[in-house]
Amino acid sequence: MGRVLSLWVPDWPIAVAGHPDGLPVAVVAGGSVLACSATARRAGVRRRMRQRVAQSRCPQLQIIDRDLEAEVRGFEPLVRRLETDVLPHLEVIRPGLLAAPARGPSRYWGGETHLADRLRAATAEAGHTAEVGLADTVFAAALAARTGLHVPEGATAAFLAPYPVGVLGLPRLSELLQRLGLSTVGSFAALPADSVIARFGAPAAAAHRTARGLEARPLTVRPGGEEHVVARAFEPAEIHVERLTFAAKALADQLHEDLSAAAAVCARVEVRADLAHTPKSLSRVFRHEGRLSALAVAERIRGLVQAWADAGALGTEEDGGITRLMLRPEDLGPASGRQQALFGEALTPPEVERAAARVQALLGHQAVTRVEIGGGRGPIEQIRRIPYGDDDTRQRPPAGPWPGQLPAPHPATVFPLPLLATLTDVHGARVEVSARLLLPAPPSMLGVEGYGEAHVTGWAGPWPVVEQWWEAGQARRIARMQVTTSDGRAWLLVIDESRWTAEGLYG
Repeated sequence: MGRVLSLWVPDWPIAVAGHPDGLPVAVVAGGSVLACSATARRAGVRRRMRQRVAQSRCPQLQIIDRDLEAEVRGFEPLVRRLETDVLPHLEVIRPGLLAAPARGPSRYWGGETHLADRLRAATAEAGHTAEVGLADTVFAAALAARTGLHVPEGATAAFLAPYPVGVLGLPRLSELLQRLGLSTVGSFAALPADSVIARFGAPAAAAHRTARGLEARPLTVRPGGEEHVVARAFEPAEIHVERLTFAAKALADQLHEDLSAAAAVCARVEVRADLAHTPKSLSRVFRHEGRLSALAVAERIRGLVQAWADAGALGTEEDGGITRLMLRPEDLGPASGRQQALFGEALTPPEVERAAARVQALLGHQAVTRVEIGGGRGPIEQIRRIPYGDDDTRQRPPAGPWPGQLPAPHPATVFPLPLLATLTDVHGARVEVSARLLLPAPPSMLGVEGYGEAHVTGWAGPWPVVEQWWEAGQARRIARMQVTTSDGRAWLLVIDESRWTAEGLYG
């Protein structure tokens, strides 16, 4: 088993945002805190905390939406410096965190301690502060980097044992393990491997290997070689970032389709660009592990190409540019599929999760919602929109009983704000509902805001609804009617204090 080092630049998303020191700042993605400043941490803000909770703990908290392209673009110069001065081969896990094999470089620099010192010094020369961790696996090295710890060879499992199972990155598995009384990584690692895969599936088996201090992927993975390589040639050479990004998205789609057809996943993706003005090529390796969508790969390539362009590595518009862009998957292994929930219900596809998180990052946490049916008497009261990723089961209204609840079938269209309506008899007089729930005259004409007027062909009701009659200031008494009109529509009407409104449209 080889040694792995990990270099971590703390709060990289905050550093990229460029806010002054001393301000409580949080970078959010998908409605959760991705990174926060030291001032925000002192106020109680933590990573993975929901945005609303973070703002309640620190009202002065400044929220910044994540900009992955800027993170990749800003991190690339540091990666190139380390690659040139210290390490010939390294792998970007995410912007701000990288990993590399340690055995060869440590021999060259006189030991692991000297290698770590050299990495920290090179990072400081670039204007950043870094911590370096060493362990027997990438996962353990990344955790060790949080405290600058060098885990002795063979002691990785013991190092991971006290951590909570939540660090393994499988929330549903972590929740179940805690219910079973297995709250630490060490207690999970003590389970028999065959029992873990039989009960929880392939993702849990990979997490179990991680907990035991082994690499999550088995040792039988196939090397990438030239299998499933996708490439695009440019004639003439292309130097514009937008066009290269468009090509990268198409290549990423093709790569994922090829891997899916072969029932394979890759641990890493190498991005390689051949240049017009020099025989040398530019390359970078990103960790993939089957978790990055085609859009996520394209976003990383966009930031990478922009960083190359900013550094002048692509040459000039006259004689420079990229002649060939290539994606090569490395460490191919069998695709195990996506683990389903414990009682058979399907989980949300990862593509939907990433797309929703992307839209929320661009437009705000409330931009993507899901619909839940709750308690209530009218159709608009039964519909609740919950921001994607939130779980409001504790605030869900009780199931009932709801006296006066409108029975099915429900309107096909429920208006967010009821439309003003007029209901008149044959003489043009307003039709109202008496205290005894009687109509003074049959309705003849219905007019709805935005839909014009039409003759009434039938009606049902009225049905009374009396709410919170025990509180004088909150009491509400309304009545509902169903009305059909000569234009083929059917309406759900509500009268409240002699005013008619259209609450829903049946068709």
